[in-house]
Amino acid sequence: MRGWYKVLLGTLLVFAFALPAYGDTWVYVDARGVFNFTNAPSGPQYQYYMPDTSSWKNARFSGFDAIGGARRKAYDDIIRDAARRHQVDVALVKAVIRAESDFVSRAVSPKGALGLMQLMPATAHMHNVWRVFEPRQNVEGGVTHLRYLLDRYGGNLRLALAAYNAGEKAVDAHGGVPPYPETWEYLARVMRFRNSYLREQ
Repeated sequence: MRGWYKVLLGTLLVFAFALPAYGDTWVYVDARGVFNFTNAPSGPQYQYYMPDTSSWKNARFSGFDAIGGARRKAYDDIIRDAARRHQVDVALVKAVIRAESDFVSRAVSPKGALGLMQLMPATAHMHNVWRVFEPRQNVEGGVTHLRYLLDRYGGNLRLALAAYNAGEKAVDAHGGVPPYPETWEYLARVMRFRNSYLREQ
């Protein structure tokens, strides 16, 4: 089994370093156990892939989880600083980042949202974020926007999160959380992640 794992690890590394250097790499394992790599993920089954062999030292198939776990802690200081200054719950900020980009600082959504907190260009401009892929600026802009939405909706967390996902116009037009499956699923994910982070505090 150990020899098989080494072959698999070697194959992954060959693929990883053979892929173009100009783009991030994503991967998923299909039902046949085949590893599928791309720089343009077409669905939620893909996970961000970072070829960092040091984090695979004692890994089996949990290698991706180990990489993800390290990535999800990389911005803790930045998050705590911005959350403290804007008086936003740290667990909430981490939950939003987890749901939005899974802590991938150069993430780009099909709709054009950018960076860790997936700021739309207009939102980034609104909060003076000019280097949207720079983690500190992106988190500052995202937390500033969360604070703005929490104040706008009287501290109602569900409405603030719905507006973060679907926009203020959608929330206002429907008089509450808009009836979009994506937005309801987003709310559930953020609240689940937030509860998890709260338990860690």
